[in-house]
Amino acid sequence: MVLTPLKVAFQQFLDSNKLPQSYIEIAKRYFDPIASEIANNFLRTEITQVIGINGSQGSGKSTLADYLCMSIKQNFEIRTISLSLDDFYLTKKERNQLAKNIHPLLAQRGVPGTHDIELAVNTIKSLASGTKTKITRFDKSIDDRISNQVEMSEGKIGVIVIEGWCFGAEPQFENQLITPVNELERLKDPDGTCRRYINNALATSYPKLFKMAHSTIMLRAPDFDSVFEWRLEQEEKLIEKLKLTQDRLVGMNVMSKEEIFEFIQIFQRITETCIERMPAKVNHLLQLDPQREIIEYRTLNPK
Repeated sequence: MVLTPLKVAFQQFLDSNKLPQSYIEIAKRYFDPIASEIANNFLRTEITQVIGINGSQGSGKSTLADYLCMSIKQNFEIRTISLSLDDFYLTKKERNQLAKNIHPLLAQRGVPGTHDIELAVNTIKSLASGTKTKITRFDKSIDDRISNQVEMSEGKIGVIVIEGWCFGAEPQFENQLITPVNELERLKDPDGTCRRYINNALATSYPKLFKMAHSTIMLRAPDFDSVFEWRLEQEEKLIEKLKLTQDRLVGMNVMSKEEIFEFIQIFQRITETCIERMPAKVNHLLQLDPQREIIEYRTLNPK
């Protein structure tokens, strides 16, 4: 049997993401209507559609972003690109400087204040205009930007999907920052210097990027407890992807179970705030259970 280009694209998507065939049925039910809405908005307005995806670590954001891009490209012949907020992390050198100047916890990638928001905004603007654009990518195994492989895009992009664990997150009020939410904050940020820096970054620089989104999607975790298990799975997949032997782990930024538990604590405050606040503010809400199965879908009119 000869496969159509569309079926080939679907199979390549499944293979590259190591997904079972059953994923396609789920995607057709929940994601295809979203893809159609996005594509039709572009075809109607001819304005590049920027789509923001929010979801905690391991929730499936990058897979969803890849699927939307693949589906829109194949079904509507619209040029698409998938970006991650992770791609715009500050370099290791820049984060080490933040750690020295502001707080040691800021050497760790991930939280607001550790991204180059101007670079993200300018990249999206450039892609939308059709200008020749360098696509920044980040390699978590070396905890730094990729410098030896240059990815370029030229020509107008119709749909830009950008995913990030804190995409669309809002800052907390000052009185909410007083009490530590976990052991990491209690022991390593007792006076709140780090969390206030993060909160201020979220209040001042990030809205410029978040407001670029024409539509938003949330993969909502049931609670923060699930995030640890999902993040642990991510690290295991990273090791498998890199095909690392124990000897090659030396010098690579691959974390143990204990290190992951400490690593994710800095994300807890904002993750829990997103779980609580964002459902009423996104256009498409996909509620997940602890096994990451979609148990509810709602299309919303954000306030």
